[in-house]
Amino acid sequence: MSDQKLSRIAVLNSDRCKPKKCGLLCRKCCPVVKTGKLCIEVTATSKIAFISEELCIGCGICVKKCPFEAIMIINLPKDLDKDTTHRYGPNTFKLHRLPVPRPGQVLGLVGTNGIGKSTALKILAGKLKPNLGRFSNPPDWQEILTHFRGSELQNYFTRILEDNLKAIIKPQYVDHIPRAVQGNVGQVLDQKDERGVKEKLCVDLELNQVLDRNVGDLSGGELQRFAIAVVAIQNAEIYMFDEPSSYLDVRQRLKAAQVVRSLLRPDSYVIVVEHDLSVLDYLSDFICCLYGKPGAYGL
Repeated sequence: MSDQKLSRIAVLNSDRCKPKKCGLLCRKCCPVVKTGKLCIEVTATSKIAFISEELCIGCGICVKKCPFEAIMIINLPKDLDKDTTHRYGPNTFKLHRLPVPRPGQVLGLVGTNGIGKSTALKILAGKLKPNLGRFSNPPDWQEILTHFRGSELQNYFTRILEDNLKAIIKPQYVDHIPRAVQGNVGQVLDQKDERGVKEKLCVDLELNQVLDRNVGDLSGGELQRFAIAVVAIQNAEIYMFDEPSSYLDVRQRLKAAQVVRSLLRPDSYVIVVEHDLSVLDYLSDFICCLYGKPGAYGL
């Protein structure tokens, strides 16, 4: 029974769960609730239901009865509880394990959308503190380092904490960039140019013809090349690129890949999330595959 408890997760879609409109069918049909245990807690005034993963027996009745298809009950392939890296809250997405970056090499990440790649990037960038699944009682950094003891991740997180490594992420959705970055393309690149490589990058990424234009006037491919340039032009220890080849043709993808590889130094980390397997193969020294169930768990 304890093995079953450890290997089952319940995920609720907060946008779909509507307790005021569904007649609370999940609670009414749950055989565990009928025995008097609070496996599903929900009332007509609740914003969202709560499902106890410890009490759930995985019968799947609530999944079938929910009129809005808001519930997922998933039996994990094996007991992964001790490998939980992060969970945002009860009945939400769960990430198991982490990719392992190595200095002086490009780490490629591949996996379907909603599988935890962006969450993994945020953790590896030091922008999100992994809670090891304990969202109500999050661990401190000493406990996190102990959790990863004996692995390369222990040294990596120790470097982030002690050396205060600078991490830069190229966002996945480049069409959001004009909201965050205002002004002229050339001026923005001048402000960010910490490595003195603006002229070379503009040639490699074909940006010379758009230097006088505003960021908001760029097309999708131009925005993508501009975003890659903004990351590559800065001086950092950790470079992260989330889908750098979207909007680009084959020739531009190869040029972008060469720019990414040019950032390698013996003490720098480069991590790339990519769906184009040929670009990923060309770009990466080693690859980490993420699998699971989109929106529910990633491994």
